[in-house]
Amino acid sequence: MPQFITDALILRTYKLGESDRIVVFLTRDRGKKRGVAKNARQSRRRFGGALEPLTCGRVSYVERERRDLVRLEYVEPRRSPLSAADGEALGYASYFAELIDEWAQEADPNEPLFRLGASTVDAMAAGVPIEPLARYFEFWLLRLQGVFAIDPRLSAEARAFLETARGLSPFALADVAISRRALRELEASHRALIVTHLERELKSVRVLREMRR
Repeated sequence: MPQFITDALILRTYKLGESDRIVVFLTRDRGKKRGVAKNARQSRRRFGGALEPLTCGRVSYVERERRDLVRLEYVEPRRSPLSAADGEALGYASYFAELIDEWAQEADPNEPLFRLGASTVDAMAAGVPIEPLARYFEFWLLRLQGVFAIDPRLSAEARAFLETARGLSPFALADVAISRRALRELEASHRALIVTHLERELKSVRVLREMRR
């Protein structure tokens, strides 16, 4: 049974039996994987907070012949959205992770998508304003998947933000001025594209709406 050690982003987990969890994660070099984290529900000592959505770290797993699920040996977290000082930013971690999960393909390497997710975690931890960061993330995700299209109804300010985002790292967003109105325009435009291509609304979007009430 081959063992792999690689950088990965945790995307989501769900229960398996009485004590285990299924963990969905995106590796840097081997695409999306699903694995069993033994005793993850009973003992926090082994995995702790390393299974939170969008945690970026070093992962060890074993692939078993004729089985779809790998066996997750350990997750060594290196960066986590839990370190974000802005409480509102934490609510976006599941949103970013769900978007990556929807577009990442099983066992299909996609390093640009991995790097987008990893840099977003870093930007959250560095205190980059979350709403511009969310619009930046959506823009680049849609571009990477080849489904981005400019909404002709966007204002000049919203278009200028997108043009600027093409040449910036997410860390530079703290210095980009943009009004709340333009951010809402971009949010609506991006969400419409996402719904069109996924043919449904993400669960995490409903959570974000509740946060704003």
